[in-house]
Amino acid sequence: MIYVGIDDTDIVGSPGTNQLARVIVGKLGSLAAGAIVCRHQLFFDPRVPYTSGNGSASIQLPRGGDVPREDLTGRVRDMMRDWYVEGSDPGLAVTGDVSPEMTAFAAHAKSDVVTQADARAVAARGRCHLEGLGGTNQGIIGALAAVALAAGGDDGRVVHAAGWPWPDDLRGIQPTSAILARGVEIRAASGEPSGDERIDLGKHLRPNWRDGRIVLFVDPPDEAGAPWRAQRIK
Repeated sequence: MIYVGIDDTDIVGSPGTNQLARVIVGKLGSLAAGAIVCRHQLFFDPRVPYTSGNGSASIQLPRGGDVPREDLTGRVRDMMRDWYVEGSDPGLAVTGDVSPEMTAFAAHAKSDVVTQADARAVAARGRCHLEGLGGTNQGIIGALAAVALAAGGDDGRVVHAAGWPWPDDLRGIQPTSAILARGVEIRAASGEPSGDERIDLGKHLRPNWRDGRIVLFVDPPDEAGAPWRAQRIK
């Protein structure tokens, strides 16, 4: 498994980082077989610069090791440079292994301010490729956090997975069968929806990355005959 992290690739009014991640997957061809794209929520605070919400994106590539690491990194770098928007501060991380120190850094980035110097030092010790691609290079922080959070298997909201259409039209009230067909596990804190239940997904299908699986958490209906409801967990 190869993990790619990207962050700070956009400005207000431009296409976001999640969209770029899906573009990268779409252009990697066979290297993107089985890919999963997640959005990771980082520390949301006025001291941290962000475009909207301070989230970064990870791309899991089960086939990413089919080419030399520098080749994969170069292809992703070129796509990010083609996408570059003046005023953004993109960062890129690529690794096949995540050290305990990288995991601790990612946890810290979710709860407090961290620095570029911290990110570079942690990445160097963990032999993770990390680079800035423009502006202040502030995106290296979120990029490094993203690869560690994805590898941990228990963080993030899945915005795309292999085999999902893009744009994705699975929204609103859907039968459980349609959701399960996407490879999504359905979990509820109380009871479980049966095979013929309906679930209100809202605007999009946005399950979570938990226990190394794609999981949709749902709440039971408020009244008889009403659909179950997808939870919104970042």
